[in-house]
Amino acid sequence: MQFDSWQAFIQMGGYGIYVWSSFAGTFLCFGLLALESIWRRKKLAKEASKQAARAQRILRARAAKKNRI
Repeated sequence: MQFDSWQAFIQMGGYGIYVWSSFAGTFLCFGLLALESIWRRKKLAKEASKQAARAQRILRARAAKKNRI
């Protein structure tokens, strides 16, 4: 499909509002998905480091208790 001008391309034969709003909605969803993925990855990394630190504290406490006996 060829268009005579940029104006005709933007209007898409009268369906431009549907076409461009669909593109905008799609890119908005992809952007939000990317942001949520980044946020969730940071959150999981933080939780993993907390869990590892807790495991280290437990091991040190058990070793200290064992050395006292």
